Amino acid sequence: MDVHEYQAKELLASFGVAVPKGAIAFSPDQAVYAATELGGSFWAVKAQIHAGARGKAGGIKLCRTYNEVRDAAKDLLGKRLVTHQTGPEGKPVQRVYVETADPFERELYLGYVLDRKAERVRVIASQRGGMDIEEIAAKEPDSLIQVVVEPAVGLQQFQAREIAFQLGLNIKQVSAAVKTIMNAYRAFRDCDGTMLEINPLVVTKDDRVLALDAKMSFDDNALFRRPGIADMHDPSQGDPREAQAAEHNLSYIGLEGEIGCIVNGAGLAMATMDMIKHAGGEPANFLDVGGGASPERVATAFRLVLSDRNVKAILVNIFAGINRCDWVAEGVIQAAREVKIDVPLVVRLAGTNVEAGKKILAESGLDLITADTLSEAARKAVDACSAAKTRH
Repeated sequence: MDVHEYQAKELLASFGVAVPKGAIAFSPDQAVYAATELGGSFWAVKAQIHAGARGKAGGIKLCRTYNEVRDAAKDLLGKRLVTHQTGPEGKPVQRVYVETADPFERELYLGYVLDRKAERVRVIASQRGGMDIEEIAAKEPDSLIQVVVEPAVGLQQFQAREIAFQLGLNIKQVSAAVKTIMNAYRAFRDCDGTMLEINPLVVTKDDRVLALDAKMSFDDNALFRRPGIADMHDPSQGDPREAQAAEHNLSYIGLEGEIGCIVNGAGLAMATMDMIKHAGGEPANFLDVGGGASPERVATAFRLVLSDRNVKAILVNIFAGINRCDWVAEGVIQAAREVKIDVPLVVRLAGTNVEAGKKILAESGLDLITADTLSEAARKAVDACSAAKTRH
C-alpha cells in the first residue's frame, strides 16, 4: 500500500525525522489559509498523488504571494496529473500540500528497500539527489552508497555515520544526518515498510538536514496490525476495479491484454497467465477468487473482468481442493444470468466434484467452451479471442 507525501512525512516526523512545515488543503481557499498559518514568504504547492516525477509534470509550483498560492492550488486540484510513472491515464489530484520552501544548499538521496533476494533491508544513498534512483544508477553508478542491514541487530550508528561521511557532509551536518538516517530506518522497520524514499534529502545553509520529499510503501499483509497506516489508504489513486475486488476479498490486478482470467489460487493464476502468453495471447488481468469460490464470489469476479472494455474472451480455470467444482459451475451459471456475458467463455474445471460441475455446465444451456487441461483451455481462449476480434 502506498501513501501520499504528506502522510509519509507525518509518519517520519513522528519518528524524529526533520521535515519542512506544511499543511494539507482540499481547496484554493484552504491552500491560502495554510500558507498564512505556516508563515514566511515562499511556499511550495504540491499535488498529492501516488507517483513520482511530479515536478517535471508541473505538479509542484513555487509561490511568493497568497494569490500565487491560490492560483497554483486552483490549477492543480481536480486535474489528472500525468507523469512517466502514472501512465497516460494519470492520477487524480484531490488534495495539495502547502509547504514552506526554505532555501537549501545541497540535494541528497536516501532510500530504504526490502531486498527480497538478500532477505535484508538495503539502505541506498547518493550525493546526486533530486533524480530518480534508476537515473542515478544509470548515470552515476559509483555515487550509490549501499548498506545491507543485519536483521538481528538492525542499522547501527557507525553504519549511519559511514553513510553520512560518504555523502560529503561536514561534522555538524553528519550529526543531523545520522539522526535522520537512524530515525528513518526506525520508521521503515516499525511500520512494516517495503520502500521508503527521501528524494531529495536537503542540507540547508544552517546545517539542518530535511526530508524535502518522501514516498513510502507498506506490506499489505501487515496492515492488520497497523490500523493507523491502513486508514491512510486513498482508493482514488488506484484502479477502481482493484478497490471493488478488495471489498469482496478478491485479488485483482488489471493488465493490458484481452483475455480475462478467473482463477482460484495465486500460483494457478500465474500459471494460467503464462500459458495464455505461451499460446500467443495476452492476459487482461490477474484474478484470484481464493479457496472459497462461492457462486456469489464467482459472479462478482465476472463483473470485475467484464468491466474492462478490452476483454474479448474469458478463461475460467478452477482446480478444486477445498473448493468444489459444482459450486463454481453454479457460480458461472449465476453470473451468466445476472451479468450480460457478450464475449466467448472458456471453462476448465478439475478436482473435487469435477464430474458434477461439468454436468451442471452441460445441462445449463449456456454457450460456453469447455476444456480438460490448462494448455487446451489457454489455446481455446486465444482462438476465441482472435475470432471475436475478427467479427468486430
